[in-house]
Amino acid sequence: MEETKWQKTVAWVRHTGLYIQALVKWLLVALVVGVACGALGSAFHIGVERATELRGEHPWLLWCLPPAGLLIVGFYRLTRTEGQGTNDIIDAVHLGKGLTLKLLPAIFFGTVLTHLCGGSAGREGAALQMGGTIGHKVGAWFRLDDRDMRTATMAGMAAFFSALFGTPLTATVFAMVVISIGVMYHAAFIPCFAASLTAYGVSRLMGVAPTAFAVDAPALEAGMLLRVAVLAALCALVSVVFCTGIHFMERQLARRVPNPWVRAAAGGAAVIALTLLVGNGDYNGAGMDVITRAVEEGTAHPAAFLLKILFTAVTLGAGFKGGEVVPSFFVGATFGCAVGPLLGIPAGFGAALGLVAVFCGAVNCPTASIFLSVELFGAEGLLYFALACGISYMLSGYSGLYSSQTILYSKLKAEYINVHTNAHHAGDPHAQPPLRGSLKEEERR
Repeated sequence: MEETKWQKTVAWVRHTGLYIQALVKWLLVALVVGVACGALGSAFHIGVERATELRGEHPWLLWCLPPAGLLIVGFYRLTRTEGQGTNDIIDAVHLGKGLTLKLLPAIFFGTVLTHLCGGSAGREGAALQMGGTIGHKVGAWFRLDDRDMRTATMAGMAAFFSALFGTPLTATVFAMVVISIGVMYHAAFIPCFAASLTAYGVSRLMGVAPTAFAVDAPALEAGMLLRVAVLAALCALVSVVFCTGIHFMERQLARRVPNPWVRAAAGGAAVIALTLLVGNGDYNGAGMDVITRAVEEGTAHPAAFLLKILFTAVTLGAGFKGGEVVPSFFVGATFGCAVGPLLGIPAGFGAALGLVAVFCGAVNCPTASIFLSVELFGAEGLLYFALACGISYMLSGYSGLYSSQTILYSKLKAEYINVHTNAHHAGDPHAQPPLRGSLKEEERR
């Protein structure tokens, strides 16, 4: 009897030790990933901000966009990273693909140069790519197994996103859910959250202020809930137009101008022509000043969201680097600012709702979008934001920014479908089969 009790005690100690060992392992990995991503992310943020300031001080830099495109193509070819992007980071988590460190200088250089010369792009594409690469390499240094390598990749994505935007909780949840819509890998929470907090702390030490806006939310009442629901439905449509426009332009430019050198130069010239036609630089770069005006001042040009979609589609389709999330913020904020008052919603609050709702529809991540609303705007209008995210997610269908992203469960009912975004329609009974060797195949079982 005594021996049995002793054996149970030893088994319990060993079992408990496994949890402690896992916690210590992930805290160490998260610390290294967070410090690396925080430092590089802060440097990247400062570089992009400085590039934006220089372009404002020297408008002639816009004319350098075509040769900048040639430099980007040449640098990617030199580092042998042509064609690699955010979808490869998602595949690294899905399929356990390897990532090269050469992607770090390529995306850093390409994105800063794009912003310096007036290309319309964001920053998070670089964040996910650089962060995922760092996480993957740190995992290799710690000699993690295949499954843990994927978690380390997600931790890197979360940490870099947190360093750039100052939204550690959103970054954590976004990295955990953006890979496969319909499931959340809870085992990745501590690694991602610890890395995000570490990167956030490093970014604050390096002087990077978190992204936040001042906006007043109206009191909760049934009429406003109905108006918010209508705006969210319209934002879902806008998110579909945004995603479709970017993918359409990318395909058309690749088909019609197959030479990447010519495509980059021609795309740069097209952005210059569009800027001259519009008559201002609101649609060059990330456009954070336009977003701030829409949310905090309630002012935006009625056609700003369409122009930003066009500028971004041409920029990214031509091969310039950056991301689509900040442009989605721009599109949503300006659309909500313009349409909100027509529905009886204050312009600034409509801009805030539009920003979150269009982002949600574009990335298919309602939970992360709700957390984003809290970290950007505060919790005062939380129920309105939650409603907007839910409706935008459902009505945006199966379109999305990332074609490697999978939606595991139907948006219409609790049914397993396992399809890639942009490759499925609600009424199609034929679902794509699981990819062999991926996380999705295990979920199917």
